Amino acid sequence: MNNQLDSLRDELDQVNIQLLELINKRGQLVKELGDIKKAQGMKAYDPERERDMLNHIVEQHQGPFEYSTIEHLFKEIFKAAKELQEDDYHKTLLVSRDKQPTDTIVAVDDLHIGNGEQQFVMGPCSVESFEQVDQVAEVVKKQGVRILRGGAFKPRTSPYDFQGLGEEGLKILRDVGDRHGLKVVSEITHPNDIALGEKYLDIIQIGARNMQNFDLLKEAGKANVPIILKRGLAATINEFLNAAEYIVSQGNPNIILCERGIRTYETATRNTLDITAVPVLKRETHLPVMVDVTHSTGRRDLLLPAAKAALAIGADGIMAEVHPDPAVALSDSQQQMDIPTFEHFIQNLRQPSLLTHD
Repeated sequence: MNNQLDSLRDELDQVNIQLLELINKRGQLVKELGDIKKAQGMKAYDPERERDMLNHIVEQHQGPFEYSTIEHLFKEIFKAAKELQEDDYHKTLLVSRDKQPTDTIVAVDDLHIGNGEQQFVMGPCSVESFEQVDQVAEVVKKQGVRILRGGAFKPRTSPYDFQGLGEEGLKILRDVGDRHGLKVVSEITHPNDIALGEKYLDIIQIGARNMQNFDLLKEAGKANVPIILKRGLAATINEFLNAAEYIVSQGNPNIILCERGIRTYETATRNTLDITAVPVLKRETHLPVMVDVTHSTGRRDLLLPAAKAALAIGADGIMAEVHPDPAVALSDSQQQMDIPTFEHFIQNLRQPSLLTHD
């Protein structure tokens, strides 16, 4: 009896090895198929083909397992093969850490993002007037901030909300930036306006709602200024990276990724700050990563702890909104900092322990 048990165990071990060899052989075939599909511009995943394979396998099945068990086992094998193709695809992305092991440092004249020194992007949600932006610029410059933000084109959920001043807003931002020696960034929402962005801005922002506006991404890829690309409201990391790939593939390697919170079932904050996206992006890509604490939380009382967490986990910079009088702001009044709150915010963030990370 013991001899028979040992014999069956030996046979089972041999079958396990045979299965391993066949699974690895299948994986290699899948990778080769993936390379051919990629070269021909075909989608790697074909659900109809997967269903046909499962049907064929089940039709051939004769054995002790239930049909549903066999289908489940092969679905897991198919899933593993799909992940193998995706891993290979990610390694070929221009934004991938595998493609470029060294960090990209985005330079705007003598200002650098991604070199280990955190940068801060501060300013009003919307450009409302020269006086409003000038007042904020004076304060942020005094606190050592070097990048001024302000919205000129404002994509809003409601068509009746303030949509921004357009090109006039860009002019105001440029004039104020030059007056105070600040670099300026604003969102461009239409592919045809990228040229306006190049004319007035040091950095062009592509907002969350436009993360997959592929025509806009392509035009941004042809621009001669850096791009801040914000993660979409419900975008996966994979979709975020592919959006960045659109820009890089058109010739512009100067991209700053910005985590700005994603939409979940939680209502305590405007969005849910995916803080772990920072180290994931730093590991998966060579691009600098910022965190927008204003849109991710939507709450002034959470801006400081959220920013501290972002810097502690490795973010290259923080973006937040400042307004001289948030109560009368034309957009997002509840989430913008007034000037005393901003001064407290930035002074707390400049504690030495928060400015270094591995």
